[in-house]
Amino acid sequence: MRKTKPKVRRLLPDPKYKDTMVTMFVNNLMMGGKKNLSFKVFYDSMAIVESKMKDDEKSALEIWKKALENITPAVEVKSRRVGGATFQVPREIRPERKVSISMKNMILYSRKRSGKSMSDKLASEIMAAYKEEGGAFKKKEETHRMAEANKAFAHFRF
Repeated sequence: MRKTKPKVRRLLPDPKYKDTMVTMFVNNLMMGGKKNLSFKVFYDSMAIVESKMKDDEKSALEIWKKALENITPAVEVKSRRVGGATFQVPREIRPERKVSISMKNMILYSRKRSGKSMSDKLASEIMAAYKEEGGAFKKKEETHRMAEANKAFAHFRF
């Protein structure tokens, strides 16, 4: 490789939960540099999750982490051109990318949901992912199905 690998930026933990994963999620949620607003949206959605799922003995943060774990894909398909044909080659995803993909999918599908505020939409997507349903979970299942269907082309790995 010509270039050296870029340095990994260390994130500061968030003020409420003291967790760097929350900061990463908030950074993905942020639009137009409005970090305080995205923190407010996240904390409000966590409060909604806490109030709606109080019969569950887990905290809102544990529910959110379990939801992220439920929508984290293990494999993905990448296009690879061999001769004149393009094949969808299944590949394993490295751990940092897994987390990033799951966060981005959760945010994307919560934005697509119907609801009043972003906090409501995010909270409902978190609860759906926790129960292994919703848009982000369907996306993960579809990705795994595509990889399974194209596993015959796994020998084209690059």
